[in-house]
Amino acid sequence: MVEVASLLAAGEAALAGGEWVKAREAFGELVERDATAESLSGLGTAYWWLGDVRKAFSCWERAYGLFTRTDPAEAVGLAVALSLLNVANAGNRVVARGWARRAVRLAEPLGVPVLTAWALLAGADTEEDLEQAALAAEKAHQIALEEGDHDLELCALSMRGSVLIDLGQVEAGTALLDEALTGALGGEGSSLDTVVFTSCVLMQCCVRGADFSRVVHWTRSLDDFIARYGCPYLNAVCRASYGAVLVSTGDWTRAEVELAAAAELARESLPAVRAQAAAYLADLRLAQGRVGEAQRLLEGFEDHLVVRPVLAVAYLAAEEYGMALSYVRRQLSSATGLEEARLREVAGEACLALGDVAGAAAEGRRLGELGARTDSVLVTARAERLLGRATGAVDLLTSAQVRFSQLEMPLELARTRMALATALAAAEHAVPAEHTEHTEHPVPAGRPELAVAEARRALAVFEDLGAAGDADAAAGWLRSAGAAAARVGPRGVGVLTKREEDVLRLLAEGLPNPEIAERLYISRRTVEHHVASLLSKLGLRNRTEAAAFALHEQK
Repeated sequence: MVEVASLLAAGEAALAGGEWVKAREAFGELVERDATAESLSGLGTAYWWLGDVRKAFSCWERAYGLFTRTDPAEAVGLAVALSLLNVANAGNRVVARGWARRAVRLAEPLGVPVLTAWALLAGADTEEDLEQAALAAEKAHQIALEEGDHDLELCALSMRGSVLIDLGQVEAGTALLDEALTGALGGEGSSLDTVVFTSCVLMQCCVRGADFSRVVHWTRSLDDFIARYGCPYLNAVCRASYGAVLVSTGDWTRAEVELAAAAELARESLPAVRAQAAAYLADLRLAQGRVGEAQRLLEGFEDHLVVRPVLAVAYLAAEEYGMALSYVRRQLSSATGLEEARLREVAGEACLALGDVAGAAAEGRRLGELGARTDSVLVTARAERLLGRATGAVDLLTSAQVRFSQLEMPLELARTRMALATALAAAEHAVPAEHTEHTEHPVPAGRPELAVAEARRALAVFEDLGAAGDADAAAGWLRSAGAAAARVGPRGVGVLTKREEDVLRLLAEGLPNPEIAERLYISRRTVEHHVASLLSKLGLRNRTEAAAFALHEQK
């Protein structure tokens, strides 16, 4: 009995300290001896943090059954967790709703307001009527304030923010999301799950609204948490969303890792969750110029809303312009928000490729109207770029360039630079006054040296990211303009980007990451990603081998 108590204490201490492997070992041994509710619950939590969702659910479901007979309050807590996580991991709202209703029924006779509030929160997450969901989240928040439960308060704030955004109250909802995650990271709550919940809800909301820069800023604030406990994006849905953000913000090495993890987590989920993971990974493959792989990833998911814009981009990338245009026009009637924006941009791009400049300009104007209606900087930037390409308006392209820079989206920024280079090279006269009166950053036209400079900067980014198709096109454009342009070729077992080449050269000089960051004017985190990427591509084990490889190449 003493040893059992000792193992239980060791397991609980390991969970509190974020030592998930130790917790799994301690609780695992306890379960082998005697599968109590406490040991199963602890083992489920350890599996959860280690990313084994299936085993976590199995343990928690067994623990729930035992707790209903020994500790109904703990049973309510597990029912709430299983409800929330069935939505976030399996996309199974039917099962999640069953767990939420069970939590409400179990909580009622206990007369504990906090338990009732958690059950209400789970119900809000499965509620199809947004107004009712908002009321449930607000009631849970009020109970949290009355009872002084900070974890409940922060999670309820986060849920309220998410529902408000879905109701179209983006500014008010976003403010609540920020407040909730601030409190969670500030240590107001006592549970690590509060950080997971608030960060994941914010992640998903920002991806739906294309507010990528907000996620980037918050992810930086999560560095200490990640270093100690691991990534808080544990659910399949929010991990896929995190991967999508990493793709958009140019961290493709980590995006590969996160999207692969999301796909694995979603393997046994309902099709909607698998479709989301597939769509985001296909987006990365398209950015890398791997069109065939992207199309294969989307097979079987064509009817899912999140997939349709990506499939449209795939048609465009495969130069099937007529198919892309036809497909988009069939999908537009049921598309909303960001999906509509991407579809309209594809339609405009297809029109340009088919020589229909007027059609492209019309799609650009529709995109602009959508951007104003949704107050989306990203949609507005896409609209300006499309309309600028159709009309040759340098000021619109420059404005789009500024917006993509503010959004920290390097691929889109580089693509806009290429569009600007083309417009600058084609222009023979100054930009008409009617195009410049609303821009703060007018660019003089008719300057081929500026066009080449923009194209060179775009090529450097494409190389840095590993956007092979865009890099080939940019290099071809520069050569046609009479400028020298060479593509980075294969090295070892992979292809190094220009930035990875720079990092490798400095590794050969024996510089540590902080000094490399200073030399290249990039962050330390970015240096770490480049080092990890080049080691993987070259099949090397460590920095020493990389330095030796670089020195050998220099001979």
